[in-house]
Amino acid sequence: MRLPLATLRRYLLTGLLIWVPLVITLWVLNLVVGTLDGQFSKLPLDWQPNTLLYKLLSHVVPVSWLPASPADFHAPGLGVIITLLVLILTGVTVSNMLGRQLLRLWEHMLNSIPVVKSIYSSVKQVSDTLFSSNGQAFRKALLVQYPREGSWTIAFQTGTPSGEVAELLPGQMVGVYVPTTPNPTSGFFLMMPVEDVRELEMSVDEALKYVISMGVVPPKDMVERSGQR
Repeated sequence: MRLPLATLRRYLLTGLLIWVPLVITLWVLNLVVGTLDGQFSKLPLDWQPNTLLYKLLSHVVPVSWLPASPADFHAPGLGVIITLLVLILTGVTVSNMLGRQLLRLWEHMLNSIPVVKSIYSSVKQVSDTLFSSNGQAFRKALLVQYPREGSWTIAFQTGTPSGEVAELLPGQMVGVYVPTTPNPTSGFFLMMPVEDVRELEMSVDEALKYVISMGVVPPKDMVERSGQR
């Protein structure tokens, strides 16, 4: 029996809804794993993690189970594991007094280099603001009127103006980041009056999903409230 065109189209859209997120997720994971694995490829062959793991495995498993040479051996995801271990060990090291002293010495050395100083200090200031546990950057999802009065969009609080900027602004202001859709990594930084900003109960993750999906994927609380009606 011939299926109606509308039924075929519905099946096609259903298949796309299943496969598109899965394919994109696998593509992103493959890109991340490939990038982290490839960062060690410029090291000498004897120092590469794959070679070291090959030598370790050669003492544990039969040689017939392994490739003929270390150059032919590759363990996917090894770069990811090593990167995570380096980050964790770095965090553990700088958590004690000796580690903090070494960190200050390292930063002093970087700040003594003219070009490196401007780049490193700027990046460090931004990263400290974003990842600090007691910071306010991207801790709240907001509802603001943009790009004109009467049009509303999702934004994220980045902090409050200070210094010369705060002195020249009228009243109490708040810094907000308005992301673009569907790519939230680009957007606009605005300073708006506190009374013009509405704080949302949804989490930052839910707000990001709402922005990326162009409003197609609503937050859970919105779905629950609509289901209770």
